[in-house]
This record gives sequence, structure tokens and C-alpha cells, in this order.
Amino acid sequence: MRMRDTLTMAFVAIARNKVRSVLTALGIVIGVASVIAMVHLGQAATRSVTESISSMGSNLLIVQTGRGRGRGGVRGAATAFSHEDVELMARQIPGVLVAPQANTQATLVYGGINHSASVMGTTNDFFAIRNWELARGRLFDAEEQESAATVCVIGHTVATTMFGAGEPLGQTLRVGRSACQIIGVLASKGASLGQDLDDVVVMPTLAVQRRLIGNLDVRSIYVSALVDGSTTRVKADIERFLRERRPAAGEDSFYVRDMQEVADTLAGTTRTLTLLLGAIAAVSLLVGGIGIMNIMLVSVTERTREIGIRIAIGARVRDVLVQFLVEAVAISTLGGLIGVMLGIGGTYLATDKMGLPFVLSTETMLVGFGFSAVIGVVFGFVPARKAARLNPIEALRHE
Repeated sequence: MRMRDTLTMAFVAIARNKVRSVLTALGIVIGVASVIAMVHLGQAATRSVTESISSMGSNLLIVQTGRGRGRGGVRGAATAFSHEDVELMARQIPGVLVAPQANTQATLVYGGINHSASVMGTTNDFFAIRNWELARGRLFDAEEQESAATVCVIGHTVATTMFGAGEPLGQTLRVGRSACQIIGVLASKGASLGQDLDDVVVMPTLAVQRRLIGNLDVRSIYVSALVDGSTTRVKADIERFLRERRPAAGEDSFYVRDMQEVADTLAGTTRTLTLLLGAIAAVSLLVGGIGIMNIMLVSVTERTREIGIRIAIGARVRDVLVQFLVEAVAISTLGGLIGVMLGIGGTYLATDKMGLPFVLSTETMLVGFGFSAVIGVVFGFVPARKAARLNPIEALRHE
């Protein structure tokens, strides 16, 4: 028998029992859709984490104070960095940009509007380190930084919250107890790791330290590796420099966080979770395969007389085997195709609702669809083999 005739007979048998065929395929549809949706959501989460870390800056390292040892070996807050530490680090470590950071939270007031936002004291190098561009206005000049002038550059969220559609440049914004003239508005950065990066006011370092914090401590230093992009080399240089500068405080008085390492760790975690979710969803594919086998076994029993007639008039064992295998594979691949489409649709809706990037992987879709065909072959073989081995005389006697 030609393959075309076998295919025709298989599809006729499927069409003859539409409801049963749909119910048989339903398990595969759910399984494939679940696998594709879960894997794609995991990949979307991985990309979201990577993009969030990348939005913080290029080749970024963050140096922070740790927990130093005080009298009697008791751990306490480590000595803060100084402005001299920052200046020497920028001069002595080759191929880097260095910017101090003094952070606090303050209430912003303009007219009748109050808003709490993060206030950051730093230098102009900070904007280059963080790849943060100006939407309009300007950055600080040298005199403003040295004299602790109360000028500020505001983020997009602050601009829209405090001024709406109005122009913030040149306006006076009260930051805590200080009046600050707005000289620039930053381009929108969006959110990173659940934090709105645009909800910020940036002022000269000394202005924040003297007027808002009340001391000259530098708790964080941002560093960007510029020459060869090797954060590993720069991290080692920073650690060596700080151990020489702070020998009495001990090695645990500071730590250097490489954001690329953080990104790799988080991405690795999300990939592991993706594999776990995909494996859990794949169980439903096995359930669907068992469903195909059960329905096909029932079909063999119902069509015993038909099989006997076919064998009696000359059909070979191989013809019967192939026909039932084709039916099982056709049902599973059709279910796989529908499952792929539902998985893509479900991924789009879920990522849109969760605010994740929409990611489609051709490899994932091909694996999901291919697995559905394999399920049809594997679980369709037993009923097909049973049908092919029927005794034609006994089959003709079957009622």
C-alpha cells in the first residue's frame, strides 16, 4: 500500500471520530503549550535581569564599606571612604572612571506638591559610568562642585511628578531643607531590579554631604573599567589599592561588587528555574502521550472487525502497523502545532502583564513540536502493534 493511501485512511479515521480525536489531542496541546510558555517566561525573566543590570552601567563595579573590627574584635561599621581615597583611586588605577556617591532620602517640595525621592551626591563622571544621558539642560561645572552649590539634575520621574507638563529647568526645588536650582533633566532609565532609577535628584557631592547628610563620609564608590573592559583586573587593582590605604581596618572593611558577576549569577539562577519549570510542564506531555495510547487501544478494540477484513483481503501486517502509527502521530503533531500557537499567545499575554520582554526562541518551539511527534510514535506503537498482530479469523468473528 502506498503511503498516500495510508495517510488518507488515517485522516479519514480521525475525521470519523472528531470528538475523540480532539480529546486525545488535548493532552498534547496542554503539554506543548505549557512547556513553551514556561520556558519562554524563564528566558524573558533572564533577559529582564540581564537588561536591568546592564542599565546600571558599563563594566560597573561598586565599592562599599563593610564591617570593620573594633575594640575587643567586635564588628562595627567600617570607616567610610574619603574624598582623597576617590581621587587617588582615579589617579593610581589605570583605565577607569571613578565617582563617589553620597546617598540619602529627602522630601521634595514644589508649590503644593510633596514627593519623597532618593537624593544622590556625586560628580559628573557618575553619568558617564552609568551611561546616563541628559534629556535637556547641563551637568555641574567645576566651580559648582567645589563650592557645594545647591544645583541639581533631576530624573524623569521627579520631573513629571513635580512639574507635570511644565518646564523644570531654571525652577527652584526644595530638597529637604535646601533650595536647589534645577539645571538639567536626565533621560529616562526605567526600572532596575524593581527600583525606579528615574526617581532621583543628583547634586554635587559636597552639597549633599554638607547640607543634607551632615558629614563628608563616602560610603560608595562607582568604578567603570574603560580600557579593556576587564572588570576582573580592575577589581583586583581596587582591592590591592584599598588594602594599602586601609591596612588597620582589615580586608573585611570594604567589598567590591562586580555587577557582571551579579548579572551572571542571577541569569544562571533564572536559567535553572526555567529548566525546572520546563521539566515540570513536560510531565503533562507524558500524560498526553499516555492518553493517546489509551484512546488508540480503545480504537483498536472498536475496529477489530475492520482490521480483520483488511488483513483478509491482502493488507500486510506492516500496512496496519503504519496506519495506526500515522493516526497517533497525526493527532499528536496536530496537538503540538496548536500547543505551539497557544504557548506563544500565552507567553505574550503573561510577559505583557508582568512587564517582561517578549522573547521567542525558535529552538524551544521546534523542540516542543518535535517532542509531540515523538510522543505520537512512542505511545502509538503499542496499540499499532496490537492491531497489526490481530488474528484475521478471530478479528472477523469479533462483534
